[in-house]
Amino acid sequence: MRIYKKMYERFGSRHWWPADTPFEVIIGAILTQNTAWSNVEKAIVNLKNQGLTTPKKLYQININFLAQAIRPAGYYNIKAKRLKAFLKFLFQRYNGSLKKMFAVSASNLRKELLQVNGIGPETADSILLYAANKPVFVIDAYTKRIFSRHNFIKPDAAYDQAQRFFTSNLPKDTKLFNEYHALIVELGKNICKTKPRCEICPIK
Repeated sequence: MRIYKKMYERFGSRHWWPADTPFEVIIGAILTQNTAWSNVEKAIVNLKNQGLTTPKKLYQININFLAQAIRPAGYYNIKAKRLKAFLKFLFQRYNGSLKKMFAVSASNLRKELLQVNGIGPETADSILLYAANKPVFVIDAYTKRIFSRHNFIKPDAAYDQAQRFFTSNLPKDTKLFNEYHALIVELGKNICKTKPRCEICPIK
């Protein structure tokens, strides 16, 4: 919590995840794999302009059309398949209802999401935290980099190991987990980079 407070004092609230609806969060979580967020935003704007930001409309459109719409996000053919895989799961398991899906417990829904092609732990947890508002801590490359440099976790720590470090040392609170991860991203993106700027780091 001391680290959290130091980052918050430096950066303030990050208002993350930037999206108008929970479904847009899910789209973004899938599209942001292996690309910069700025590219994801362009892809989501394309979908919005074509009225394709509801589960039903995205489920119904042709996969090749979807791939072209999300082209700015990179790896667009692969990501179109991943979006379609999630939508197939959503409609077959929950009749297309995010409300029904979000009513499932975090642990059970996580297991289900991890069975969907193209959804790994980070994407699943991003959906759970930012779209479903469940207290699940997201681990990403920034998290591992920052906290291994401070010797809290090993550089090669498994995802679940790193996640347990945070969940065992923090109150189980959705808002806290949301803000904490957003602050980690800000620190990793601008200060604790591959070549770190330790002299200006708020948690040095």
